[in-house]
Amino acid sequence: MADALTAHELVRATGKPAAELTKADIIAFVESHGITMLNFRYVAGDGRLKKLNIVITSREHLDRVLTLGERVDGSSLFPFVSASASDLYVVPRYRTAFVNPFADEPTLDLLCSFYDVDGAPLASAPEQVLRRAQAYLEETTGARLEALGELEYYLFSEVDSIYPIVEQRGYHEAHPYSKWGNVRRETMAHLARMGCQIKYGHAEVGNIVADGQEMVQHEIEFLPVPVQDAADQLVLGKWVLREVAYRHGLQVSFAPKIVVGQAGSGMHFHTRLSRDGRYVFADADGLTEDAHRVIAGYLQRAASLTAWGNTVPTSYLRLVPHQEAPTAICWGDRNRSVLVRVPLGWRGIGDRMVRDANPLEAPQDIDATDSQTIEIRSPDGSAHVHLLLAGLAVAARTGLLGEDSLEVARRGYAAQDASRDPHLPQLPSSCARSAEALLADRAHYEAGGVFPPGLVDAQAAMLRGYHDDQLSERLFGNADALAQLVAEHLHCG
Repeated sequence: MADALTAHELVRATGKPAAELTKADIIAFVESHGITMLNFRYVAGDGRLKKLNIVITSREHLDRVLTLGERVDGSSLFPFVSASASDLYVVPRYRTAFVNPFADEPTLDLLCSFYDVDGAPLASAPEQVLRRAQAYLEETTGARLEALGELEYYLFSEVDSIYPIVEQRGYHEAHPYSKWGNVRRETMAHLARMGCQIKYGHAEVGNIVADGQEMVQHEIEFLPVPVQDAADQLVLGKWVLREVAYRHGLQVSFAPKIVVGQAGSGMHFHTRLSRDGRYVFADADGLTEDAHRVIAGYLQRAASLTAWGNTVPTSYLRLVPHQEAPTAICWGDRNRSVLVRVPLGWRGIGDRMVRDANPLEAPQDIDATDSQTIEIRSPDGSAHVHLLLAGLAVAARTGLLGEDSLEVARRGYAAQDASRDPHLPQLPSSCARSAEALLADRAHYEAGGVFPPGLVDAQAAMLRGYHDDQLSERLFGNADALAQLVAEHLHCG
C-alpha cells in the first residue's frame, strides 16, 4: 500500500510503492494520463545523465520498447568501449519511472541499465559496478549499505543592492538576506514528485561577491536509502537543479572551488549499515564494533576514494586546511575538520526534547538508533557518484573483514582540529597523487569482480592526464591562472 502523503505521481496513481511498479502499471499510466513520449535516461562514463527520446506510436510499440529496451553506441558513452564492438542495450528499470516536469509534451522518464551483446550486465557501467559492490558486501559480511548525499551548489546572479549578502555568513539564512531559495524549493518539489527521498534544503555558508556577481550557496540533503537509489537521487538532483536554474536565467555550479579562499562545495555522504533488518551503527552503549570497523575501512581507503570523489584539479584547492574541508585522514565526533565524522544521533534521548518543548504530549516509546550515521566529508561535486558509492561499499567491506580494523579506528581518532596535527596521514594533494593511490589500492576494488581492471586503469589515466602534481604551488600568486583553472571546471560533474 502506498503512503498517502507521497508526492510521487505514479505511486499515487497506482497505489503501489515504486519498488513494486510493473510494466503493466507503466502502460496503464501512459494510457490514462495521455503520455506521448518516453525518455530513457542512463549514467555514462562521465557520470552525467544522458537521454534518449522515444515517441510512443502504439500500445504494441510501447510494450515492446519497455520489454526489450533500445540500442545505443557505447563507444560514445564510455571511453573504454571500442568502436568495433560498441553496440549496447539500455533497458528501463520500472521502479524509477517519473513524469518529466520540464518536457513540452506529456513525457515519462525511466532510468536504465546497460547490457552487452550477450544480454549480460555491462561490467563497466556505473550502476552495475555499484550493484555488484552492494551484492559483494552483503555476500561477504551479511550487511547492506545505505547512504544519503548532501548536494551543495552555487547560483550566480547580479548583485542585490537592497539586501546585500554578507560573505561567508549564509548558513541557514532566510530571504531576503539569502537569495534564490525559490530555486531550491522548486527543485525539491520536482524531486519529490519524481520519487526522490528528501530530508531538507537550506542556504549554506558560501556567500561570494566577485567580478560584479553575487554567488550564493545552497544545499539539498536527501534521506538515507540503499546506495543504488542514493546515487540515482544525486544524479537526478544535479539535472533538476540545472534545469530549474536555467529557467530562472541563472548559472548553477557544483564545482569544488568557485573562488580561491572562499568556501567550496562538497558532496558529503552519510552512511549507515543494516544486517538482518536492523541498523547496526549504534546501540544503548554508543557506537558499535561494526561502526568502528566501517570507520577504519573508510580511513584505510580514504586516499584512493578521492579517485572517484575528487576528480578535477580544483578538487584539491578545496582540500586545504582551515576551510571546513578535510586534509588529514582521521575521524572524530561532531568534529568538522576530520575526514570521517560521527554526527549527533538521538541515542538515549528518545522523546525527551519534544515533550519539553510540547508539555501536552504523552510519552512515546521511540528507538532512534537508526538515526546514527557515519559521514565522509572529502567528496565534492566532481564525484562520479555511482563509482564513489561503490568505493564506499568496498571500503566498508574491507573494514568489516579486516583483522586490525579496531586498532586502525583507535589510532585514527582525532579529538581536536585535525588540520593542526602534522603526524596524521594526509589526503592526496592532486589528481596525479589520487591516481597513484587508486593503483596502489586496486586489488581491494577489483576483489569479487566489483571494479573491472579496465575501469580502474581508465580512471587513473584520466586523473594523470591533468598533469596537476604540485599545481597549487605552481599557480600560487597567479590570480589569472587560478581563475582560468576554476572556469575550466565550473561545470564538472
